[in-house]
Amino acid sequence: MKYLDKYRGCLIGGAAGDALGYAVEFLDIASIKRTYGAQGITSYDLVNGKALISDDTQMTLFTANGLLLGTTRGKTRGIMGTYSSYINFCYKDWYRTQTESYPLKEGYTYTWLVNVPQLFSRRAPGNTCLTAIAQGTPGTPEQPINDSKGCGGIMRAAPIGLYFPDNGIIHKTQEEIDQIGAESAALTHGHPLGYIPAAALVHIVSLAAHRDDLSLSEIIEDTKRAVSLQFKGNAYLSDFLLLLDKAVSLAGQDLNDDQAIAMLGEGWVAEETLAIAVYCALKYPKDFDKALIASVNHSGDSDSTGSVTGNILGAYLGLRAIPQKYTDNLELFEVIQEIADDLYQDCQISEYEQSPDGVWENKYIQGCYVPR
Repeated sequence: MKYLDKYRGCLIGGAAGDALGYAVEFLDIASIKRTYGAQGITSYDLVNGKALISDDTQMTLFTANGLLLGTTRGKTRGIMGTYSSYINFCYKDWYRTQTESYPLKEGYTYTWLVNVPQLFSRRAPGNTCLTAIAQGTPGTPEQPINDSKGCGGIMRAAPIGLYFPDNGIIHKTQEEIDQIGAESAALTHGHPLGYIPAAALVHIVSLAAHRDDLSLSEIIEDTKRAVSLQFKGNAYLSDFLLLLDKAVSLAGQDLNDDQAIAMLGEGWVAEETLAIAVYCALKYPKDFDKALIASVNHSGDSDSTGSVTGNILGAYLGLRAIPQKYTDNLELFEVIQEIADDLYQDCQISEYEQSPDGVWENKYIQGCYVPR
């Protein structure tokens, strides 16, 4: 089943965690508590009235654009490349927003997102992402371009889990969907622990958004089963599964959240990012606020752990479960919601049928759409 509220919840929730954590990304837990009090940061630290998103949400939007670009090409031309190839094209556009000025002066672009001035803000973009994209040749799980397992591959993967309902033309099995998650991360992060966690996040988000019959605990167990089969024989698989098991175990114990999270790592690498997010989501499966606060108050990559936690619980609970304090003042709220709506509505045009208002063509063919 598809629920617009869950699509919106996943992307808005991820952006909320990103924005909450971005203010404390480079602070240790002691510094966070000195600055914000004993509970740590619990609400947005606004800059000029806005809760700023980081590169995590920026790249998440470009991932979503890549998916919709690929499907639109396939439905209007009858042939298409791999989804990871279209995602890679869109990451090239993101790279330009980080290295050039708005508006772009020349060169072909793939996304309408380059028409959003705020996305040209540099919010601590990951060096691995920048360097890998600048190389020009994308990596794959089979032919990695580096040995990085940084969290830059996982923090942008959630839209892949939201997408791919059977639309009559494009059908993907769950394993194929998860594999696209791995391939999208491997574009820039070549270590198995850079792309296996991305596949796992895609699996979690996919089930959370589309399966009402599963609890979050059941979703995590199914994810462990799926990655065990999909990446069987990988030398790093057991390390990943052990860390997930530890996150599940800690979520059931009576520990302070910052103490429990410290036992999982700091989140700078992908397996730790997912483990921290899984811990927070399982500890507070019905309380988005408590989960998000826990996910960012630690000595580590707070915006990425907050983003992934928000993706998971947003997909599981929906936008209606996200407190208003996280939607008020969130930078680019309307753009994020518009992308979520597009993922939900999917491409309705073909080589024989155009959209009534031409907006879809402006977005995902010409790339000339400018949001209001």
